[in-house]
Amino acid sequence: MRRLFHIWLSPFCRKVRLVLEEKCLEYEMVVEPVWERREEFLRLNPTGLVPVFVDTDDAVVSESDAICEYLEETCPEPRLISGTPREKSEIRRLVRWFDLKFHGEVTRHLLNEKVMKRIMGMGEPDSGALRAAYHNIDHHLDYIAYLTDRRRWLAGNDLSLADLTAAAHLSCLDYLGDVPWEDHAGAKDWYARIKSRPSFRGLLADHIPGLSPPKHYGNLDF
Repeated sequence: MRRLFHIWLSPFCRKVRLVLEEKCLEYEMVVEPVWERREEFLRLNPTGLVPVFVDTDDAVVSESDAICEYLEETCPEPRLISGTPREKSEIRRLVRWFDLKFHGEVTRHLLNEKVMKRIMGMGEPDSGALRAAYHNIDHHLDYIAYLTDRRRWLAGNDLSLADLTAAAHLSCLDYLGDVPWEDHAGAKDWYARIKSRPSFRGLLADHIPGLSPPKHYGNLDF
């Protein structure tokens, strides 16, 4: 059985989960408390970070980009990085946009301040970091609306890894109730379409002990 070592509110882990689901691959999820630095896990990935994917032949792949590329090569259908070289480059550009820029300006601040500090007992959230994240998210939601006003999906006419990456990040923030959907109709429409896909069901069923999502989180008509 394939295994995915993950933590619930990691957008990088959620991205890999969505890819596995879109490709209809069976796998087992293993929650890895990375802050414990378990020796067994460090043998799989010396960086001590998730996600880590273990294939049926015990091949170990670490880091979300490497895992997604690996799955695209070993289980190619349906294609999530497809098209002409220019179209593929646009998919990869947007993947990096959300994994680097969006994460650095929004996701990292909200998850670290509201979740990780709580888990690690590191005190109260930094209000300045939260304000910056809430300010920055508006610009990114506007960008999603800009893209989907000109294309059916973020990178083109077909669903791609770019959509799954963006949705993985936003699903974490939506679990916290921190996405101002009502102010961003274009982004909300795109998210409603991807949220209704069968691959999203597992994410919508997530329930982290001691941290309940808002009522709209699992609602497809939100």
